[in-house]
Amino acid sequence: MNPLDIIDKYYSPSTPLYETLTVHSEMVRRKAMECISRRGLQVDRDFVAEAAMLHDIGIFRCCAPDIYCKGELPYICHGVEGCRILGEEGLMRHALVCERHTGTGLSIDDIIGQALPLPHRDMLPVSMEEKLICYADKFYSKSGDIRKEKELDCVIASMARHGEDALERFMRLHELFG
Repeated sequence: MNPLDIIDKYYSPSTPLYETLTVHSEMVRRKAMECISRRGLQVDRDFVAEAAMLHDIGIFRCCAPDIYCKGELPYICHGVEGCRILGEEGLMRHALVCERHTGTGLSIDDIIGQALPLPHRDMLPVSMEEKLICYADKFYSKSGDIRKEKELDCVIASMARHGEDALERFMRLHELFG
């Protein structure tokens, strides 16, 4: 499977949104591959490469004008929408990466406690591959200099702003992959 074929099905090449998505996804893919090599991780490398490229496939359905997304949904919904899209494509394993990568994953307590417009279920990364993509994603933004890797202290500060649980989950990921 070529992930770009699926991206091309939903996004118009040569648009700012397409470039934002594909550059961000490629940076996340590279970071994940670096972690695999550096840590000698026993994971499905091909799956990680594909899923990293597809983890944000749902952003076009969300409203985030600063990154060229003109959809109707709140941006927090991009993971669930990506899950829906890839599920319809028959890629359930990839779909779960979409749903479980937001922040450091979202627990049902996070969703209910923050009144997020998401289904009431845990959306936490489970497999090593899901956790790795979730981790790598935290180092790249889709706005500003999208090719520049964030410093670890900036990522930690960002996670801390989302609460103690999010920070603890990130630090556990950092122990595995950093």
